[in-house]
Amino acid sequence: MLQKLSIRNYALIDSLDIEFDQGLNIITGETGAGKSIILGALSLILGQRAESKYFFNQDKKCVIEGSFSLGDENLKSLFEEHDVDFFNESTLRREISIDGKSRSFINDTPVNLSILKQIGEKLIDIHSQHATQEINDADFQLLIVDSLANHNALLFDYRTGFKKLKLESNRLKKLIADANEARSKQDYEQFLFNELERANLKAHEQEELEQELERLTHAESIKRALLTASGLLNETEPSALQMLKEAQLQLQGIEKFDPSINSLYERLRSSIIEIKDIADEIAAIEADTLHSAERLDVINQRLDLLYSLQQKHRVADNTELLELQKQLENNLNQLLSSDETIEQLTKEIEQLKVELQKKANQLSLNRKKAIKTVEEQNSQTLKNVGMPNAKLVLNQQALQDLGKDGLDEINLLFTANAGQAPAPVNKVASGGELSRLMLSIKALLAKHTSLPTIIFDEIDTGISGETALKVGEVIAQLGHNMQVISITHLPQIAAKGLSHYFVYKNEDGGKTTTGIRKLKQEERIEVLAEMLSGKNPGASAIENAKELLA
Repeated sequence: MLQKLSIRNYALIDSLDIEFDQGLNIITGETGAGKSIILGALSLILGQRAESKYFFNQDKKCVIEGSFSLGDENLKSLFEEHDVDFFNESTLRREISIDGKSRSFINDTPVNLSILKQIGEKLIDIHSQHATQEINDADFQLLIVDSLANHNALLFDYRTGFKKLKLESNRLKKLIADANEARSKQDYEQFLFNELERANLKAHEQEELEQELERLTHAESIKRALLTASGLLNETEPSALQMLKEAQLQLQGIEKFDPSINSLYERLRSSIIEIKDIADEIAAIEADTLHSAERLDVINQRLDLLYSLQQKHRVADNTELLELQKQLENNLNQLLSSDETIEQLTKEIEQLKVELQKKANQLSLNRKKAIKTVEEQNSQTLKNVGMPNAKLVLNQQALQDLGKDGLDEINLLFTANAGQAPAPVNKVASGGELSRLMLSIKALLAKHTSLPTIIFDEIDTGISGETALKVGEVIAQLGHNMQVISITHLPQIAAKGLSHYFVYKNEDGGKTTTGIRKLKQEERIEVLAEMLSGKNPGASAIENAKELLA
């Protein structure tokens, strides 16, 4: 329930604190005193849009804060879903700065406006004379039946499954679209893959072939240079090796006379060995260097193929060609895999539809049973508010396909008069009839839902006298099970409240402000008397007010 509402700097309100009680709370006041302003401030912490132009002081921010006592542990999961701490005593706060920017908090945790609205809607239901259009909403008409069908768990399971069905169906559509696109490319990609596979590509083949091509192209020059080098080292007279060996013999004879010459002798000996190895390798390379026109042709053909493939696919080398070949192979394999995935997902979706169909059928049966109860209980409540011949009819129609709430569509028809066929509410109900019909429906819903607080904003439009008294009794009965806040102009309804708050205007220093105070018993008598007969009520009006309170 709403324990306290604090309003700072909003419309005609500078600073206001209201503490509400359990049961039925009545708010009255003269037209224009500010009752709707208080309701507007409350709607801000329920997620409604705010505008800075409605500030009392344009140089200060507006702050609205509501303190709630939450005895329903079912709300805990909603708080946890949005990462908000849950307390039995919770606070919703909205701050609007002078530039129009808004910040919202739940238990001092910053939240966006959407979360504030989702949680706020679970704490308070505001029903105004203009909200009766809600009765024509298809979801609301279904809610009326579902509230009495006692299948919340089944409906939750169905909705969860239906969300999954939508997600999986969208996933299947995407898989099929991707597969169709891939299949349209399949022949071409298969051709490209086969072409690359036949090329039998190797990572460093191009570099090796280009080096071999260089050797074969310049084979004669290479062979000539190698022969000359080999001759100079080992074959000419005198050759380099012969001259080095002679130098070695000269040092060998004198090394014993000088230790430093021994070191030079050893270095020269090592050089002779190294140069001999070089000469041998030169001779071997020279022997293997052959000019082969056939091999040259093979290499040129192979390189032409590699260059052609690289140019075709706009890559730099064989490594990138091999990467492309792997990607094409993956694409082809993925197409086969996606076909299997599509087949498996299709089976899962069909199974999910079967399960949802069973649950939807059960929901339909439950709703069919609940409709009779709704119609009977609503008719009784309508009688209690002065509409003995009124009749509410709920037509249950089957949808062709599964919907978010099952297979049902509920059409609400109404008649207030005997002998008149039920018709859509907006075509046959007057303002007063519509208000009483919504009251009877809200009273019915309140018995079967866990909404902590309901607010009626002047739903007494179009009624008076005995009918108003009966409407007041229905609202009072609601107050036995939940907190009810009713803004009213009718003394018959105002007298039913356990607590009565009076909204008034102050004029001080050229400024008009709105205030509110809780009335004592004597004050209630005077206010009710004024509601009955106007300012300065007579003795009969005061006695009538006392009777209403009694």
